[in-house]
Amino acid sequence: MDQFITFAMSQPLLSAAWLVIFVMIIIITIKIQMSPIKQLSTQQMTFLVNRESGVVVDTRSDKDFKTGHIIDAIHLGNEKVSKNDFTSLEKLKDKPIIVVCSAGLSASKVASQLAKAGFSRVNILKGGMGAWQTAGLPVTK
Repeated sequence: MDQFITFAMSQPLLSAAWLVIFVMIIIITIKIQMSPIKQLSTQQMTFLVNRESGVVVDTRSDKDFKTGHIIDAIHLGNEKVSKNDFTSLEKLKDKPIIVVCSAGLSASKVASQLAKAGFSRVNILKGGMGAWQTAGLPVTK
């Protein structure tokens, strides 16, 4: 413990940087846990779709969607997302929605927009279509 205090006193900038990083990790972890939008693994998504009639919303490009997508997925193109046009999903507001993109990165923006539009159970597939295909799960064209 004495060595730690000696180090902190002799390296104040480095110690402050470590403290800031530690606090940021805690804040981000709390935000993720408190967020109404949950990240699902492929297995959790499969359970949600099968047990609670979850709806998969694919936000990838038209070309990627036509190449291969999750069975029964609804395609929501970039133009609809940019205009917040979710009329095709209005009747599904109370069902679990799982947003899927290519790698799981851009889905969070769409999921936030859906939550703001009044969708009560919005989720994201962690890892996107890449994770789905890596797990060897079925796709359709």
